[in-house]
Amino acid sequence: MNQTMVTYFIIKGISDVPQLQAPIFVVVLLIYLMTLGGNMTILHLVSQDPHLHTPMYFFLGNLSMLDMSYTTITSNRVFVNFISGHNSVSYVSYIVQYYMFGSLAVNQLLLLTVMSYDRYVAICNPLCYHMTMNHTVCVLLAIFCWVFGFLQMLPYIVLLTQYTCYRSNIINHFFCDVLPLLKLTCSDTTFFYTLVLSEGVFIMVLTPFMLTFISYVFIITAILRIRSTSGRRKAFYTCSSHLTVVILLYVSLTCQYMRPSAKDSLDENKILSAFNIAIVPLLNPLIYSLKNNDVKSALRRKFRSSKALL
Repeated sequence: MNQTMVTYFIIKGISDVPQLQAPIFVVVLLIYLMTLGGNMTILHLVSQDPHLHTPMYFFLGNLSMLDMSYTTITSNRVFVNFISGHNSVSYVSYIVQYYMFGSLAVNQLLLLTVMSYDRYVAICNPLCYHMTMNHTVCVLLAIFCWVFGFLQMLPYIVLLTQYTCYRSNIINHFFCDVLPLLKLTCSDTTFFYTLVLSEGVFIMVLTPFMLTFISYVFIITAILRIRSTSGRRKAFYTCSSHLTVVILLYVSLTCQYMRPSAKDSLDENKILSAFNIAIVPLLNPLIYSLKNNDVKSALRRKFRSSKALL
């Protein structure tokens, strides 16, 4: 079997059928623009509307910035490949894009965990909410999520740079992910998968999941203790948007990376990746807009002020 040192990779894309390249580009571009528009709207409302200057919406603003970065990092290969007509990417660029993609994915898990803790304090200990989740604490938690995500990915990048020998340089994917890269390397990847399983899955996925799950156990218990139906409904409504986003993210990640055949079925992974990196960031602002009274009220106030200026 041929084994070569590679300096660049060829990204096959979502489909290698020439007639489908233009329609795929248009669809991805439309989804990308809608994702940017939705998240920029949320970010604008959170920053400009005084009613949304609370810890919950501070973290929601961070989530919107993360979603915009996440979809930009992963979608740019589709745009570059179509516009330039070249599907090649340098080895260094591939590793850098995977580092950014992986770091932002970790950031998202951590940020959603912090948001679940915010909801826990708000519902289970409301009298101490503003003291516990003060501005300094919120900023430090947000900084921790961003910094730790980028630091956590460094060991994986160091390991990947040791794999310079590959059976082929053709990547069956549409962005720079790690699974198709590992499938092509002729190096022993046992330690990499062990690190992914021990540190990646159990620490960076299961730990945030368990912390989020525990938070919601306490939240639901506290909600059930509320005597009035309207009180229970109002308490649940304050965390329903976040819970929907959490379920959507963990289900998509589980289907994409934790299936028994995830390492082998790269074509299936491309479909699941497309959903995870394009549809999920698109749905997040819609979920928070449609299921959150505060955001809907902020949108109405924004529309009224815009009409008044006209």
